[in-house]
Amino acid sequence: MSEFAPICIYLVIRPLVPLIPLGVPFPFASNSSTYPEKLLAYECGSDPSGDARSRFDIRFYPVPILFIIPDPEVTFSFPWAVPPNKIDLFGSWSMMAFLLILTIGSLYEWKRGASDRE
Repeated sequence: MSEFAPICIYLVIRPLVPLIPLGVPFPFASNSSTYPEKLLAYECGSDPSGDARSRFDIRFYPVPILFIIPDPEVTFSFPWAVPPNKIDLFGSWSMMAFLLILTIGSLYEWKRGASDRE
């Protein structure tokens, strides 16, 4: 049973790690009923106009997709953070192939006008 003690301790402490930061603010939070302004809808200081559940224009969707592209670029560029004498020839050429594919994709999006505003 002693070899399972670290696992049992881990299983007890693991749920506390996210729950403690979530619970700490509650004793210090003020009662929202004392400030009725906090219960009002907020939209840049003016009354909201329209339904919040309206559909987005289709031109909105390429913007978040374009912001997702640099994430894998940064992730797959981490192997170049090692000293140059530690990267073999295969590693160098695979990174060049990745950057080539990324450049072709970026040029394709630029040619199609995905980042243009209307």
